[in-house]
Amino acid sequence: MTFPRPAQWSFGAATLLLLLLGTAPLPAAPQYEPKPADPYFDKFNPIKAPEPGPLLLQPNDRLVIIGDSITEQRRYSRLIEDYVTACVPELHITVRQLGWSGETAEGFRKRMASDCLRFHPTIATINYGMNDSKYRPFDLANGEWYRENYAAIVDALKASGARVVVGSPGCVGKMATWTHSKSTTKDEHNLNLCTLRDIDVELAASEQAPFADVFWNLYKAGFTAQKYATPDHPYELCGHDGVHPNWSGHLVMAYSYLRAMGLDPNVGTLRVDLAANTATATSGHDISSFADGTVTVVSHKYPFCADGDPTSDQTLRSGATLVPFFHDLSQFNLVVTHAPGTNYQVIWSGGTNSYTHTYTAMQLAAGVNLAEDYVTNPFSEAFAKVDAAVAKKQLFETKQIKNIFHGPAGKADINQAVADTEAERAPLEAAVLGAVVPVTHTIRLVPVD
Repeated sequence: MTFPRPAQWSFGAATLLLLLLGTAPLPAAPQYEPKPADPYFDKFNPIKAPEPGPLLLQPNDRLVIIGDSITEQRRYSRLIEDYVTACVPELHITVRQLGWSGETAEGFRKRMASDCLRFHPTIATINYGMNDSKYRPFDLANGEWYRENYAAIVDALKASGARVVVGSPGCVGKMATWTHSKSTTKDEHNLNLCTLRDIDVELAASEQAPFADVFWNLYKAGFTAQKYATPDHPYELCGHDGVHPNWSGHLVMAYSYLRAMGLDPNVGTLRVDLAANTATATSGHDISSFADGTVTVVSHKYPFCADGDPTSDQTLRSGATLVPFFHDLSQFNLVVTHAPGTNYQVIWSGGTNSYTHTYTAMQLAAGVNLAEDYVTNPFSEAFAKVDAAVAKKQLFETKQIKNIFHGPAGKADINQAVADTEAERAPLEAAVLGAVVPVTHTIRLVPVD
């Protein structure tokens, strides 16, 4: 029997598989993701992903970030930890990453009790499918093998008391030479990954779990990123090998998971009424003084800082131009009402540095997102210190799991290896949480009519 290509199926891959096995009723016709009318998308018809639900995170959550070598790159995992540490510090979230290069869902299933469940996570993100795809076209047996193992991971995490964000695999920018897949094209592999993504959508629905649409967000971002590519400098969103994303791609991945967690994008709002001569701020930000159009604020939580060249695949700022990161996740809004002038310079200062942007009075009255407009800003230095502490801790976590738990010390006495490494990790975790310190900054409104 010959089956149509995954992109042409009229319902999800997992459902079709169950139908073929005689274990599922005929489903209603599904909805599909909207897409641009461009040949880039012609072969792809991913089923509609669910919208993010309410806030998934809870105070004092212990988050684990699980996946293969893409997770072990410690990039999207760093960005997620940066965000939950600096942007929502009131939740007191702790994080550990458990990436393992070359791993499949089946591989993690075998080690999850030793490497994950012993830490009693309360929430987990999972990212498998790239290696599970076998770097070849989709086939039903492999799809069911993947679904079975992915579902077993979700069930085990839920049984332990953890909430789970089901993440899809990403996409590829080219067929990596090290995969030895000489006969498989990039489109065939991406169609395979898209079908695994559809399986994940249905798995998340059946498990009543949030879904992180890594594949479709990356694939769409790859289309948008073409505007930055030149013949001499290709924009390699998915990395030089086509599989392991550059920083821009990891920003898109982090966006996918953070969105699935239902986070409120409003990190803070400052309101200035020039007629009443008043200034107010939302929770996490305290007005220190306000006079003559100048407001000084002490902030205890940060907007997400994504800096760098917006056209480079090596920067977070570039990734943030490919998805609505600031709109959906990091709004630090300034609203100025009753401004008598037409145009204003907004001079945002912190320490010895000042940054300037010009707005119309109408823009200020509607509200402007300072986090998006100021590539570098008074929070940048403090945010970088948080990221440095996160990077140091996550580097140790790779050593802890791969070199110690699964090395000579762990084989000799796993309980002692856990105790010793947790004692070493504890100050690294404390340094992450302690890196979020109050930032004092000043906003000066200067009419330029």
